[in-house]
Amino acid sequence: MRRLLVLLLLSWFPILGLAQDMDTLKVGVVHEPPFVIKDGTEFSGLSVDLWNSIAAEKKVSYELVEFNDHLGLIRALDFEDIDISINPLHVNETRLTLLDVTQPFYVSFLGVATSQAQQSQVRVFLQNFFSLQFLRLILLLVLTIFVFGTILWLVERRHNRRQFRPNIIGLFDGFWWSAVTMTTVGYGDKAPKTKLGRGIAMVWMFTAILVISGFTATVASTLTVNSLSRNIEDLQDLRNTQDIASVHGSSSEAFLKQNEIKPQAMFEDVENALLALAARKTEVLVYDKTVLDYLIGKMQLESKTVLLPISFNQQYKSFFLPKNSKHLEWINPLLVRKINQKSWQELLQDYNLHIE
Repeated sequence: MRRLLVLLLLSWFPILGLAQDMDTLKVGVVHEPPFVIKDGTEFSGLSVDLWNSIAAEKKVSYELVEFNDHLGLIRALDFEDIDISINPLHVNETRLTLLDVTQPFYVSFLGVATSQAQQSQVRVFLQNFFSLQFLRLILLLVLTIFVFGTILWLVERRHNRRQFRPNIIGLFDGFWWSAVTMTTVGYGDKAPKTKLGRGIAMVWMFTAILVISGFTATVASTLTVNSLSRNIEDLQDLRNTQDIASVHGSSSEAFLKQNEIKPQAMFEDVENALLALAARKTEVLVYDKTVLDYLIGKMQLESKTVLLPISFNQQYKSFFLPKNSKHLEWINPLLVRKINQKSWQELLQDYNLHIE
């Protein structure tokens, strides 16, 4: 009887092992178009389609577990609450230490989107005309005119009293002469008579040519160029930008902190961040370039936002699993085979994506 019980238990072990291998996998996802797209209760997207193909070939069952952000995914993986995350998380040193990572299936970069104002030139002119920057420019010009006018008045007031009157009222005579000379109007109602005064006048004439040309160019730029059109070409330009937004728990937030750039606004998801950018509640958004490019087109924000032709921080995107996961050894070969097939390129085209 005892031998019979032992034989029965041994006969059950393979069945128990098979049942354990066929357990339903818990797959973590976060809404992140175009990789994971939530439509009601259904999920689609590049990562979802890739995982469906892998799971179908392996004939494993799974259920999707939704999280609010990447931090929730990482925490669930660390505590082994889920078996795999199929969102294309950025591979970095910390995550490699805590978790298992598959072969990368996509390469992306961080991108920068800015507000693209479609304003009339009249509106832009009026906004900038009453700006603090333009006021400072005008005050600097007035101060320059006043300084040269005062110097000439001090020289001429005793020898040319009719044109450069004494006392404080004479300061206005000097100011008038300086302004007329700078603008090359040349009324001729006031002119220096002393040799020193004429020497000062000549210096001011040539100086005024440089001042007025520089002033004209600066005014034209200040009054007509939209202040929301950022000229960001490198990391230093990004550091000099004040109104930067990002998304909580994203690799872009980590990148900004690593480079000592403090975001002025943080959003729970990239869609709300883009809507704020389009409404000019913020001026610059740093996030995954692929996602920004996809959503700007999907949300029809091309007329209100622009994705700049610059890239930061190349990122390899992979699936993540808990440390020492038994599933990694069968997922990796299937994943590599899938992304080397022609169907993978066709899938990228379906989502208007490409390998950077």
